[in-house]
Amino acid sequence: MDFSQLPHVVKASILLLAAYVLYQIYVQLTLGRQRRALQYEKGTLPVPWYSGCRDRLLGLDFFRSTMKLLRERRLLEGQTERFHEDGVNTMRVVFLGGTQVFSTLEPENLKAIQAVDFKKWGLGDRRKNAFWPLLGVGIFTSDGKDWHHSREMLRPNFARAQVADLDLFERHVLHLIQAIPKDKSTVDLSDLFFKLTIDSATEFLFGESTESLTKNSGDGFADAFTRSQEHISDATRYGPYAKYLMKNDQFSKDAKFVHDFVDYYVQKGLTKRSQLLAEKGDAEKQRYTFMDELVRQTDNPIRIRSELLNVLLAGRDTTASLLTNVWFVIARRPDIWAKLQAEVDTLNGVQPTYEQVKDMKYLRAVLNESLRLHPVVPLNSRQAQEDTTLPVGGGPDGAAPFFVKKGQFVAWNVYGMHRRKDYYGEDAEEFKPERWLDDAETGKKGLRPGWEYLPFNGGARICLGQQFALTEATYTTVRLCQAFEELESRDDRPWTEMITLTCVNLHGAKVALTPRAI
Repeated sequence: MDFSQLPHVVKASILLLAAYVLYQIYVQLTLGRQRRALQYEKGTLPVPWYSGCRDRLLGLDFFRSTMKLLRERRLLEGQTERFHEDGVNTMRVVFLGGTQVFSTLEPENLKAIQAVDFKKWGLGDRRKNAFWPLLGVGIFTSDGKDWHHSREMLRPNFARAQVADLDLFERHVLHLIQAIPKDKSTVDLSDLFFKLTIDSATEFLFGESTESLTKNSGDGFADAFTRSQEHISDATRYGPYAKYLMKNDQFSKDAKFVHDFVDYYVQKGLTKRSQLLAEKGDAEKQRYTFMDELVRQTDNPIRIRSELLNVLLAGRDTTASLLTNVWFVIARRPDIWAKLQAEVDTLNGVQPTYEQVKDMKYLRAVLNESLRLHPVVPLNSRQAQEDTTLPVGGGPDGAAPFFVKKGQFVAWNVYGMHRRKDYYGEDAEEFKPERWLDDAETGKKGLRPGWEYLPFNGGARICLGQQFALTEATYTTVRLCQAFEELESRDDRPWTEMITLTCVNLHGAKVALTPRAI
């Protein structure tokens, strides 16, 4: 039959098919050739597939097994087991909908992504689409100029002089101590830690505290913020199907509650805009407040709210999760509690200085060990912004570089990497603060890890608030040790993961504390 006599639909289909074939030939002759040249130059080999990912078209089996692990509250453990099952540290999987992802536990790959080839990697639309409805555009949800601008505005807030101002912490820690029962009844310290950190973070960033420890003003916010984070965390796993497969009614209510809560402070900040602009020349003489700088730079309330929410997420959730995980463990370890008390007793009950807080070597080792075994941000990923390679993970033994196309994702599991026995020894699963300390008797040095220890990210996106978080966690623990002499666990359940955008023990830190005799 003559082509001209064919039905229009058939002719159109043939032309489209021909155009597609020609396009693929063109790609192979141009982009394909460039990609093959890059792979040849770097000596790349394919990354092995995860044996449990058999549906490599839609990723349905991998999605089902992942959601099962989430329901069982053992996603981190289960993901780590996958690497052990296949005897690899890097594998290929397919997320729901067919997105191919490389998953890795290799420090050298994380160094390449976060430092060496930082500009080749971004957050990707998958995370932006899930995060923006709650957090908007801010330091944790943006790339490029937006990210750089957010970071430069935030940096002065974490200057040493500001982080070392312990008076800010002291007032809120005293409220924490006052809220703890003195009759040895059970208290969940986790609830109080989340109130403590939102109180201190809002004062530090907004210039005004929520005072939730004394006024219960942040209770509704805490629940809504946690639920909404859990929703967007799940949305990243559903990918483009999230809006069809996930219920949004509760999330919409929670997001509105969170936005309204922060908007109250935004509007208060905006009322000072004229005054702040007039005082700009004298700003360096004043304590830097992130809110004030935001108001100086823009009168857009949504942009201000988004920037504040991004940083509040870090200031509240990460430190509270760290403190919860630490106190969950030490309540079960009288040996650690005794050593902490001995170290704190050297202060003779006096409020410590910043230098003394930094010199608490055993306490810092306890925090380091908690961040190793229970990292508060245990999972992360990046999307390739151009064709590139990563140094290890290709080939049967995982020793060769591998090729990553533009648009492909690489995910990493900090939880699993922090438990690698080739880095941390056969006792890597044990909570052992001593591994971080020098041994004067044997001369053995404590851990000095590199990229295999990554609780605060690394490279250009390393956490600006790292010292703020560690200082607050250290200072809070010191003051609690000074106020209470006995600590007893009131929960015999094992540590159980609760993952939102951060990770904390699901059951909190239920304890009983005995005040020191006056």
